[in-house]
Amino acid sequence: MKIISLTPRFAATAAMTEADFAEAKLRGFAAIVSNRPDGEQPGQLTAKQEAVMAWRAGLQFRHVPTSQHDVFTEDVVTGMAEALAGLKGPVLAHCKSGTRSIIAWAAASARSQPVDCVLDTLKAAGQELDFLRDDLEAQANRAHWLGTAPALDCDCDVPAVNKVFRVSR
Repeated sequence: MKIISLTPRFAATAAMTEADFAEAKLRGFAAIVSNRPDGEQPGQLTAKQEAVMAWRAGLQFRHVPTSQHDVFTEDVVTGMAEALAGLKGPVLAHCKSGTRSIIAWAAASARSQPVDCVLDTLKAAGQELDFLRDDLEAQANRAHWLGTAPALDCDCDVPAVNKVFRVSR
């Protein structure tokens, strides 16, 4: 399983197999977020199957499904932020290739941190996603989040007062 670490508390990978859940636990992850919609590809694990496998491996699990066209929607970005705020980390997210999970993380992170910092974090992880700047800036203008959940923290120079996480929908 190839894992792309964005921060010490968040990483992404491609589609997971049954064996990957135990491996994720061995690698120190505490939770899994699936961004794959059920039925995206024939033979893939369903969210229900993944939840059972995560539980058996001693991992928390959340399902925040998204297609590539829906990754910046309110439901997905808020769902990802809420999932990451509610899970003990480190968190491993996955989709078919890992890219949607990385973008959903970036969109949720952009709500509480400077977009430049989010893009720098992506770049440091080998993810050249500067073309998303406008979409991330649009998330930054949605004041749903005050502070940063640990799995969303890019370790930006954000004032300490903003380190308290709260949702106001």
